[in-house]
Amino acid sequence: MEEEQSGAAVDNIVNEFETYESFLDSQITSLDLYYLEDEDLARQLVELGYRGSGEVLKREEFEMRKVAAETARLAKKSQKKVLASAGKDLKDNFLIALAEREEANRSGKMNSIIFIRDYNSHGQEISGYIDYSHRLKTEQFEGHFGGKKKLLPRSTDLSFYNWDTQSCTYNSSPYYQVITDNASGLLFKNKRDRKTIHVDPKVSPGDNTTRSLIETNLYVQVVIYDHITRRKS
Repeated sequence: MEEEQSGAAVDNIVNEFETYESFLDSQITSLDLYYLEDEDLARQLVELGYRGSGEVLKREEFEMRKVAAETARLAKKSQKKVLASAGKDLKDNFLIALAEREEANRSGKMNSIIFIRDYNSHGQEISGYIDYSHRLKTEQFEGHFGGKKKLLPRSTDLSFYNWDTQSCTYNSSPYYQVITDNASGLLFKNKRDRKTIHVDPKVSPGDNTTRSLIETNLYVQVVIYDHITRRKS
């Protein structure tokens, strides 16, 4: 307990003073300067513990703590990244739904699967299941939220089907395992909590999962499966 309190006191010192010299100066009294008549000598005596009323702190430890504090500050700042949906004028229900789920999918609280059926640039009808968490980490979404780019399934997503060419692909992602050889049809198993997501609308989507049909003017059909992940204790 005493070591923790001492460490906290040192961290307070590091946060309060920009330089080691300013810390030393805070321990020097006017009386010290009157008798010593040398500021550098007064600082040395404080560092050695002969002067000053505060805690003795060596330069090496001060600078080490300073670097650690700055590293922690930058790491915390980088974590507070602005969401791609922030400040966007979201006029469609689908974009609003994506924005509502963005932070949770980025942070890992939720892993959403998005089913989309629409037409590609060649006029071919396509459909597929998209791992929203994975897509957020592998591409820029500013264009999607800004209405400049459509979110369409690809052959690299969890599943993809081209209704014109009848080509079909399945791919597991960092968050989901694709299960195709099941009597219940296509299934997705979350790699974090091992829960299974059922996409058949006739059955329950599974534990900690909700199914939402999104009314949208941008796509033929959109369904979102939101899976709340739970860490193992």
